Amino acid sequence: MKLKLITFIILISGFPEISFSQPRSQTFFEIKIYHYETPEQENTIDGYLKDAFLPALHRNGIKSIGVFKPVGNDTLADKRVYVLIPFKSPQEFAGLPDLLAKDVKLDAEGKNYLEATYDKAPYKRMESIFIKAFAEMPFLQIPSLKNELPKRVYELRSYEGPTEKMHARKVEMFNKGGEIKLFKRLDFNAVFYGSVISGSRMPNLMYMTSFEDMESRDAHWKLFFASPEWKGLSAIEYYKRTVSKSEIILLKPANYSEI
Repeated sequence: MKLKLITFIILISGFPEISFSQPRSQTFFEIKIYHYETPEQENTIDGYLKDAFLPALHRNGIKSIGVFKPVGNDTLADKRVYVLIPFKSPQEFAGLPDLLAKDVKLDAEGKNYLEATYDKAPYKRMESIFIKAFAEMPFLQIPSLKNELPKRVYELRSYEGPTEKMHARKVEMFNKGGEIKLFKRLDFNAVFYGSVISGSRMPNLMYMTSFEDMESRDAHWKLFFASPEWKGLSAIEYYKRTVSKSEIILLKPANYSEI
């Protein structure tokens, strides 16, 4: 375990823009994704997250955890649950498994999930994406939405870059280029923006915005693409062709999500 932790720290400390001397407001995020197949697995995951995992995170000082499921999740071949967890530092992220392993209350409250047998596994597979917040918005923000949870729409976007250098330009476009400022002006209610520093798709940046409902989401994007700021920014040659693959995932919050 210690060797794996040392290797992880060496890898992320060498990644562009990563520094262990970051101010405490410069936060990090993990997106944990559960892939599952059956309603029974979904119920087990939900029960574990709601009754055991989120309370355990709270006991360790980690709050404002988001839990989401894709729109139309029931009909998808690959059913998923997304968990967004904010961290103050890479060390807090790397040290969490050891803390949870010693949590007796977590063991008791999460027994159905933690002690599942191989033939009744609670998920098909699980993945983890570790993200560093952008400088222009260095911490997670709770959206100021008024609609009830079932009607809200959260949009998770992933922009893969063709090279590390082109990815850095796209990151710059969000920060120095003013794209984040534009999202803010148009009230996109962003939850986070960040660079992926460990994940299956790299180089990559991800961000999440939120809306009262689907109609509001569509109206916001219409305003965005029609804005003079975006027309000017997207015409700059330096920022062109910096995304080789994009993915848009529309999400609904779970009824116990804290975001």
